[in-house]
Amino acid sequence: MTILGDKNVTGATIWLTGLPSAGKTTIAYELAGRLRAEGHRTEVLDGDEIREFLSAGLGFSREDRHTNVQRIGFVAELLASNGIKALVPVIAPYEDSREAVRKRHATEGTAYVEVHVATPVEVCSVRDVKGLYAKQAAGEIRGLTGVDDPYEEPQNPDLRIESHQQTVQESAAALHALLTERGLA
Repeated sequence: MTILGDKNVTGATIWLTGLPSAGKTTIAYELAGRLRAEGHRTEVLDGDEIREFLSAGLGFSREDRHTNVQRIGFVAELLASNGIKALVPVIAPYEDSREAVRKRHATEGTAYVEVHVATPVEVCSVRDVKGLYAKQAAGEIRGLTGVDDPYEEPQNPDLRIESHQQTVQESAAALHALLTERGLA
């Protein structure tokens, strides 16, 4: 979609999925800064913020996780269909939930890019940005994705980033290159 001749208003949802502490949010913010510097309208739909404001009251059952992902997918598609690059760093552990979001975008004719931030659980547990792995190991929490709750890795993501083998800038650059190749950046 182009409005008033501005080349930078083609919207898209860029969905970054992966384990807790994989680097999804860090990569999303790095890419957002680059896209904004190029004049793109960009929003980051951080999974933690969405849980606090849009999905408050939902737990971590499979059904609640599915509902959370569908809500995020709806908002992302709405933004993307209005010319915004919606960067979505969320765990989204189940393939069927992610596929439903992809189908919503396809039905609406909205660009959708799925990125798997494929960081091994051993690396994520060392990073442990929010202390979740330590709490799980201490028996304080249960249902940690990738440890004692499932994470279904995407079989055919548009891009797989191994963040433990490159810098944040290199990861964001690889994603930017894909967006450029697809006419989205």
